[in-house]
Amino acid sequence: METLQNLPVAIIGAGPVGLAAAAHLTLRNQPFILFEAGKTVASNVLTWKHVRIFSPWKYNIDKAARELLSAHGWVSPEEGLLPTGEEIYSKYLKPLSETVHIKPFLHLDSRVVSVGRKNLDKMKTSGREALPFVIQVLHDEKLIKQYEAKAIIDTSGTWSNPNPIGSGGTYAAGEIENGDKIFYGIPDVMGRYAERYKNKNVLVVGSGHTSIQAILELDKLKNKYPNTEIHWVLRKDLNRVYGGKDQDALAARGALGVQIENLVLEEKVNVYTPFQIQQILSRNNKLAVIGYQLDEQKMLPPMDEIISGTGSRPDFSFLREVRLSIDPGLESVLEIAELIDPNIHSCGTVRPHGEKELRHPDKDFYIAGSKSYGRAPTFLMATGYEQVRSIVAAISGDMEGAQKVELELPETGVCSTDFENNSCCGATRSKQRVNKKNDARQVSCCS
Repeated sequence: METLQNLPVAIIGAGPVGLAAAAHLTLRNQPFILFEAGKTVASNVLTWKHVRIFSPWKYNIDKAARELLSAHGWVSPEEGLLPTGEEIYSKYLKPLSETVHIKPFLHLDSRVVSVGRKNLDKMKTSGREALPFVIQVLHDEKLIKQYEAKAIIDTSGTWSNPNPIGSGGTYAAGEIENGDKIFYGIPDVMGRYAERYKNKNVLVVGSGHTSIQAILELDKLKNKYPNTEIHWVLRKDLNRVYGGKDQDALAARGALGVQIENLVLEEKVNVYTPFQIQQILSRNNKLAVIGYQLDEQKMLPPMDEIISGTGSRPDFSFLREVRLSIDPGLESVLEIAELIDPNIHSCGTVRPHGEKELRHPDKDFYIAGSKSYGRAPTFLMATGYEQVRSIVAAISGDMEGAQKVELELPETGVCSTDFENNSCCGATRSKQRVNKKNDARQVSCCS
């Protein structure tokens, strides 16, 4: 009979952090199985493959992954260059997934539908830690199979679970019904979706870099198709959106602030702020967007399409039988909430964290990567790589290695949110944080 320690570690999600976890487990001779809901690894990354991110290759390649790839003759991209999502996939993640160390244990088109302890529901405590985890997986949308594991690392992310457009965090009335005219994320406006948006009235919702990227791409489309009209709904002050601009240490990120400010000043974008969306109704094949601006109900001009850049949130539905420790507000792992909570902190430095902070009440269950940050739009790939390095060390019995948490991050420069107040990196260093994200939407100090 197979003992608990001989069972594999189950990794949920084959994105950058999940594949890094597999690489670390390989180097420590730990068996694993890796489940990816998409038809290819990094399927979420491929949804923004046309976008160039702000942080260079140096911070986007995991050390263990580099070691495995280098052993197979892989040549690393030039460290100072800024990759697109497509390049991250084709030059790094796809080759990593095809190594002999990972490919045999990778299950694509395999969606995890439940996780729990073998023969015990969530309420039962006695003997719980001695039992393996049981994972139910739907393969190819046809067959459910069951697997046992000694530990779970959930790196399924949040990108595929976008926030609604409604102002209170819930769907606006009519939002679901009109979903065929709403795109959540960063559409390839100049490529695949050009026909969808050209010469249309397009509303972009949100104040982060996702929205800014979409607006800048729509402006390029407008140069080719002048009847394209760009509208922008956001809830915060515009000055807080522009960020550090030319004072930003990441030039590509700062350039976005300059470009979007210029578009607004040149009146190439119709801006509605602060605006709280309440309803999205279909009228004469157009979208009527109704909401409140300064407590006055208003209806925007008729829209043909909406692009939502309002962020994303974690999905815990398949973890119902796992004992979790989740912050009630951020929906992040509880122990790191204070490090990343935008309600508490301005900008500064997130203290490096690892296995100790990422533990849950169910022993050997971990959430890592962007999902560990919950709704906080502040994640950086390098943070996830260090998280799984520490977690894998602990699973392997190397607690000294797990506790030695070190993290090299790019210089963040000027914050975006508090730039106008010059409060970023100021005197209250004990209550500061870094807002960093590397899912192509933003790698910024504050969002």
